[in-house]
Amino acid sequence: MYPELKSYVVLITGGASGLGLAAAQGFAKEGATVVIADLQEAAATRIVQQLGVQHLSLACDVAQEVQVNQVVHAVIKKYGRVDVLINCAGIADQIRPTIEQDMVHFRRLLDIHLTGTYMMTKACAVHMLKQGKGNVINVSSIAGVIGLTYRNAYSAAKAAISMITRTLGCEWAASGIRVNAIAPGYILTPMIQASMDEGKLDKSIIERRTPMGRMGNPHHIADAMLFLASDQAEFITGVTLPVDGGYTSWGAPSDAYHENT
Repeated sequence: MYPELKSYVVLITGGASGLGLAAAQGFAKEGATVVIADLQEAAATRIVQQLGVQHLSLACDVAQEVQVNQVVHAVIKKYGRVDVLINCAGIADQIRPTIEQDMVHFRRLLDIHLTGTYMMTKACAVHMLKQGKGNVINVSSIAGVIGLTYRNAYSAAKAAISMITRTLGCEWAASGIRVNAIAPGYILTPMIQASMDEGKLDKSIIERRTPMGRMGNPHHIADAMLFLASDQAEFITGVTLPVDGGYTSWGAPSDAYHENT
C-alpha cells in the first residue's frame, strides 16, 4: 500500500507488545526495516525473529537517557539512518483516587511516557535533521484530550505528548521532519485486558460510550501510523489524530451506542 516505506528504517519503542507490536508487524509487512527497542528484551528478540533477519531488537528503558542514546547510536551504526520513530513505550497507570496515588509511580509514568518520548525524539532528530527528512509518530491518548477521573499521571503525560507534538512539528517542519501523534481510544491490548480482568474497566460501559459500539484493535492504530509515515501524509504535521471510534466526539449525557439504531 505504501511502497516508499520499503526503504525506511523504523525505530519503535515498546514494540514487543500491544500497539507497538502491531506497528512493528505493519511496517515489516510493508517491507520496512524494523528496530524494536523495549524493556522486555527477550520478548523483543522473539518478535524480531518472527519478523525476519533484517530486523533488530535492542533493550532499552526509555526513561534512561544513556540507554536512549545507546539505542539510537546502535541504529545509526548498523543502518546509517533512522527514517521513522514511533514512541510507543508505556506502562499502565494506577486507576485510584488522587489521595491514594503513589508518587513514585506518578513520576515513573511521566518519565516513561513523556520524558522518554522527548528524549528519544531529540536523539533521533539529530540524525533526521542531517538527513533532511524524518518522521516522528507519538502515542497520545483520549486521556490527553478529555478528562479521565483517577488517571492524573497518565492524562497529564498524554496531554503533554500532544503539545510537544505541536511544538516539535512546527519547529522542524521546514527541515523536512514531520511530527504527529495518535490518540487511541479504548483499544483491546494486553494492558487494557489486564485492567478489565482486574475490574478497573467495564467493557460494556466503554462499548456503550463509544459511538461505533465496540473497542478498537491494535491494527487500527498501526494502520493510522502507516498512513502518517507515508508520503500520502506529506503535508500533515503537528496534529494529534484520534482513533477512537468517535469516543472523544460524543458529548451528550447518554449512551453513544444503541444496538440496532
